[in-house]
Amino acid sequence: MGTATTRTVALCCAAGIFLTALVSPQAGASEVGETWREAVDKRSWRFPGDHGSHPDFRTEWWYFTGNVTSDSGRPLGYQLTFFRTGIRDRLPADGNRWSLRDLYLAHFTITDVEGDRFLWFERSSRAGPGLAGAREGALDLWLFDWTAAQNGDVIRLSAREEGAELSLELSPRKPPVLHGRRGISRKGEEPGQASYYYSLTNLKTEGTLQLPGGEMVRVKGRSWFDHEFGSNQLAQDQKGWDWFGLHLSDGREIMVYRLRKVDGTLEPTSSGTLVEADGTGVHLELDDLSVDPTGTWISPASGGTYPSGWRIRIPSAGVDIDVVPALPNQELVTERTAGVIYWEGAVTVRGRSEGEPVTGGGYAELTGYAGSIGGLF
Repeated sequence: MGTATTRTVALCCAAGIFLTALVSPQAGASEVGETWREAVDKRSWRFPGDHGSHPDFRTEWWYFTGNVTSDSGRPLGYQLTFFRTGIRDRLPADGNRWSLRDLYLAHFTITDVEGDRFLWFERSSRAGPGLAGAREGALDLWLFDWTAAQNGDVIRLSAREEGAELSLELSPRKPPVLHGRRGISRKGEEPGQASYYYSLTNLKTEGTLQLPGGEMVRVKGRSWFDHEFGSNQLAQDQKGWDWFGLHLSDGREIMVYRLRKVDGTLEPTSSGTLVEADGTGVHLELDDLSVDPTGTWISPASGGTYPSGWRIRIPSAGVDIDVVPALPNQELVTERTAGVIYWEGAVTVRGRSEGEPVTGGGYAELTGYAGSIGGLF
């Protein structure tokens, strides 16, 4: 478990892009482009089947975040993510159930705003004889007893660790929205330097959540589901990224992905998506939006200096909002595993949308402010 003063191992940013920090060239993986598929062509999407695994791609992640409130009005945030990274493109022919093709990881966090606590946990395993896995053609993920599975229209999440527990049911209010152009999210200018990326941006959320030492409480709110898969790497001149997944009270959602370069500029392929109340997705180029930090926070654990608060504007959509962390310290220091340091946590929103006042919430993710993630995907 980790808090602002106590921490343990955690792994991988929710965007999943530095998963292959665990995979060296000697690990048996083929070179990208030889046997792993790449996100280069328009994809024929099929839902809900595409919620499942795509093992022809080297890296894949399923990312659930949400802002919920207990029956007593206590605000809480959660994250449950599952990651798959390919070590080799096929299993050996020996039939050994312990042979390694994919490595699975999972990450579980709770943000307790009133208690000023940020809790985080991590697990990893090879598939082995049923230890971890992801089905093709259906959403069914597991790593030991942490699970995410879809039955009909309902996605059920379950995780427990060291007295923290969640059991949630998520029901989509909107259809999947594709990010980037035609669902291809560019990470750079090189061919194949991209991933297939979509989201369920508005999921009605109900269930139970327990904090260590506390009682199980009923909660309800909204969640966001990201699913992304690809095979290529970030470039050495790319330092980190800022990601936002935001719910507005007028029914809109906003995704922003800004990839920062070492020289301080932004990757031109950085982009976003505005999801209208009726579920229509509008692609946003880098020039269509602005993200201006309004404060900073210095980590006592890593010494990294992070932006802490932002003003986000989308002039064409009449969006002008302030985004504020629910807690300043939602940093993870993964020095016992990938060695990557990043900030991932719940945020609140206030501002205007199409001239009307709005509030809201969501999640933000910040990497490259303490250490580097260059060259990883």
